[in-house]
Amino acid sequence: MPHSQTSASRDGLLQGRLARGASPWLLPTVATAALSLARARKSGRWAAVAVPTTALAAGMLWFFRDPEREITRGRVISPADGVVQSIMPWKDGRTRVAIFMSPLNVHVNRAPLAGTVTSVEHIPGGFVPAFNKESENNERVVWHFDTELGDIEMVQIAGAVARRIVPYVPQGTKVEQGERIGLIRFGSRVDIYLPEGVEADVEVGQVTTAGVTRIDRD
Repeated sequence: MPHSQTSASRDGLLQGRLARGASPWLLPTVATAALSLARARKSGRWAAVAVPTTALAAGMLWFFRDPEREITRGRVISPADGVVQSIMPWKDGRTRVAIFMSPLNVHVNRAPLAGTVTSVEHIPGGFVPAFNKESENNERVVWHFDTELGDIEMVQIAGAVARRIVPYVPQGTKVEQGERIGLIRFGSRVDIYLPEGVEADVEVGQVTTAGVTRIDRD
């Protein structure tokens, strides 16, 4: 039975797993919090600093959690935690499912199908909010997978807060369905393109869980 996002996230924290690629943000924050807490014992001024820095460090630990998942078996599963923002037919017959990731979602993305990564392309761009239509021109990483359904395209899109996308695997890597493949720091948007003839089995506004929610219909 699929785990809810809340229970899965809590399990991730209990297991102590943090997302790869979090250290440039996490380590300085945690170090500052630890220093301020140590000095707060002798100084009221440092005590005032310790409160916000410790809260920020706790927030960072939450943001960069990476829970284990019981992977659902299906043709196409969700690559991201979030909310389905749009389902749009494409001119070439494919269907784009856009998933909006808030800063409170798990930021680690997973492979929607098993296959071989045929390309990982970084495309420079802007940083408008991911719910804005113009976010399609944002900084992004375009993935292509060679799968049993043919070529599958997935796009990680940076937003106003998310300024860094961290791919975990290079071109040529064989991945399992639900395997961790990358991180968008602080959330944003992930688009998955279903091939022609494959219908979406999610609705706009539906909450998805990476590796758990099935995207397509039999």
